[in-house]
Order: sequence, then C-alpha cells, then structure tokens
Amino acid sequence: MAKTEKLLEVKHLKQHFKSGRGKNKLVVKAVDDITFDIHRGEVFGLVGESGCGKTTTGRTIIKLYEATDGEIIFNGKRIGGGIESNIERIQA
Repeated sequence: MAKTEKLLEVKHLKQHFKSGRGKNKLVVKAVDDITFDIHRGEVFGLVGESGCGKTTTGRTIIKLYEATDGEIIFNGKRIGGGIESNIERIQA
C-alpha cells in the first residue's frame, strides 16, 4: 500500500511541567519523547491509561501548551509561536 502525504509529523515531543515551590520543586514528565506521523486520509487513535499524557499531547500539538522540546510539522510547515499565528498561517 502506497503511503499518502504526511499531514502531521510529531518528532520527539516532550511536555514537562514544574511542580512545587522552593526546595521541593519537581518536574513532571507528562509527555516524554513521543514520535508519530499521520498521513492524509488516515485514521489515528491515541490510547492509554488515565493520566498517561493523551490530552497533554493533543493540547501541545494544538499549541495550548508550549512544548518543552520536539518538533511539530503540519502540512510540511514547522509549527512555532502562539496558536493564533499558526491558525492564520494554516488558513492562508
């Protein structure tokens, strides 16, 4: 089966949050190095236990959270900056 064009590429995505104050600061690794591609016309599901990072992954991809590290490429264009600027670029 021939692959169609890549619609979304997520490469080594990391989303870490700082928790606590003072000496008790902790880093919560909500998403730690996830990579996947979604091709045009493909159905993609992200499944896992409660609290494993599914929602955080989605929120990071749509730029509700700024990624700690990694790359998000939509329609061949690297997504960077705030969500408003990305929506304007995608619609253009």
